[in-house]
Amino acid sequence: MAILHLTDEQIRTWTREQKDRWWLENVYRGDMPQLTLRSAATGFILGGVLAATALYIAGKTGIGIGVGLTSVILAFAIYRGLASAGIATDFTILENNCTQSIATAAGYMTQPLISALAAYMLVTQKIVPAWDMIIWMIVIALLGVLLAFPLKRRFINEEQMPFPEGRAAGVVLDALYTGGAEAGMFKAKLLGVTAAIAGGYQMLVSDGWMKVIQFKLLRMHEWAGMKEPWTFHERLDTYYYQVSTYVPRILGTDIRQLGLRLTLDVAMLGIGGLMGLAVATSCLIGMLVNFVVLAPLMIQAGDIVPRVGPTGAAIPINRAEIVNQWSLWWGVTMMVVGSLVSLLARPQVFLSAFKGMGRKRDTGVDVLKHIEFPLWISAVGIPIFAVLGAWVSHHYFGVPWLLAFISLPLIFVLSVICANSMALTSWTPTGALAKITQFSMGAIDRVNPASNLIPAGMTAEIAANASNLLSDIKPGYMLGAKPRQQAIGHVIGVFSGALCCVPLFYLLFLPPDANGVRSTATIVSDQFGMPSALQWKGVAELIGKGVSSLPNSAVISMVVAAIVAVVIEVTKIATKGRFPLSAVALGLGVVLPPEATFAMWVGAMMFWWMGRKHREPGTRGHVVWVEGYESICAGLISGSALIGIGNAILNVLL
Repeated sequence: MAILHLTDEQIRTWTREQKDRWWLENVYRGDMPQLTLRSAATGFILGGVLAATALYIAGKTGIGIGVGLTSVILAFAIYRGLASAGIATDFTILENNCTQSIATAAGYMTQPLISALAAYMLVTQKIVPAWDMIIWMIVIALLGVLLAFPLKRRFINEEQMPFPEGRAAGVVLDALYTGGAEAGMFKAKLLGVTAAIAGGYQMLVSDGWMKVIQFKLLRMHEWAGMKEPWTFHERLDTYYYQVSTYVPRILGTDIRQLGLRLTLDVAMLGIGGLMGLAVATSCLIGMLVNFVVLAPLMIQAGDIVPRVGPTGAAIPINRAEIVNQWSLWWGVTMMVVGSLVSLLARPQVFLSAFKGMGRKRDTGVDVLKHIEFPLWISAVGIPIFAVLGAWVSHHYFGVPWLLAFISLPLIFVLSVICANSMALTSWTPTGALAKITQFSMGAIDRVNPASNLIPAGMTAEIAANASNLLSDIKPGYMLGAKPRQQAIGHVIGVFSGALCCVPLFYLLFLPPDANGVRSTATIVSDQFGMPSALQWKGVAELIGKGVSSLPNSAVISMVVAAIVAVVIEVTKIATKGRFPLSAVALGLGVVLPPEATFAMWVGAMMFWWMGRKHREPGTRGHVVWVEGYESICAGLISGSALIGIGNAILNVLL
């Protein structure tokens, strides 16, 4: 069924009252179930599971994966299957839309955990109690929800702005429920089969799962004399080093110290497929420049050296030491400058965000008053939650009261800009905007790292929740959903994400040692590079210590990186996006583990090659590799991540 929409002339000339009345009479489906008990429960569960996979992947790559499309396909397949079996009635299109809104809201809650909060713990070496994180995240996220609905009246009802990602979700939902059921079930099966294969492989490389299977179930250690379970080596070069004594070196440095390993991580193949070949290649170039060229040179020059750890034991040079001692600075510079130039190159994001906000838009008659989110709740709630946000930031993290309140107006302005960017491009520049807050607050207080990290985290969380809620409301508006119920669904997702992801954060990144003691030293590891946290930490340390504390070579590299980032982004603008390199992706390749970067590039190359090979629409290969590539990638990611999370749980229990 074709989705009804206004013409450009109607959008330009009609008042908001006329637009609202047209929507109410032609699009609104007031009698269709939407926020039901089952849609809320399904969204809560799917949101928690998918948010867990998003946290797992973000810890590895710093990349936030969207869970909206995956939740739509899974919910559709689950209830279509239950309906076919006569167990339950099929989901309505609005129930599915509500479920994906809840699930995506849960997915957004992972962002502060792998950025501001993790960076705060790395800088201060203090572990934040779980309930402190949960309460802070929920309060800040709800502030974003309250901010979103006054913007919804303008961006969606009045200006009918595109929200490309939200519109795409609406089109997919409409296709599934008005003729595309067969294609939807095929994508669901594709996702499920891929997840099963990825999960099976991940189980083979997981020591926890193998202990259960080999020792608990098969009792192999009793008759085979095994002390440790057999596992397939995820690092494929392990087999080479088992049979060869020759170790390749670059300028005398063991390539394993540089992190140059060959790893088969199927989740990274999926991430590479989603990011595309151009971005993955930029990451690969950044990795090669840093770990193959610059790091060996800096080790030779003595700017990267073995250090003495807190216990007095020597810490040998490894990938983490290379990043922390030297590479972090030029990598962070590349990402920050690149993202800021990219943001400033979109003047419409700034100019249209506040344009015409004071002009009269309608006759004052609110024809949607009975179904819209009441604006008085935002008017009352924003001041209350702003004070709560300042209080929890002060009480839990030590942000001075004055700075907490000073940061709020800046945060609200940046959130409006972010929402406007989402409306125009589906791009949320939360990283660049958060850095504006981080540098602004750092200029006022350079001593306390919380003064810049936590307000910047508030910017990212409020802006992300406000922007993504609007993007979630867009398909609901297209399909005739009740805005009020979508708001409630988003709040349900906020609680789902926080309650699921914070305990998982402790399990994955702060596991207890043999004595039950947790340490911030485990947050960044070979398994989890935490590139987002390292970026935030780098900026905080630069604010606190100043450039003079860095080696001269690091300062020179930062200057060169800034110039290169500007040149790359300006070239992209001049070529209207045809220039393939990305400054942000180049910097990301510096802080990511090289093996993960290479695996992502292999995944991107694989999907690019299969797309070229199966160009003909209608062929089996095109349906699988072109139309179904997102389902394959989601399966690789979710299957690997869920088994990986299960392995971490088993290791704690065992």
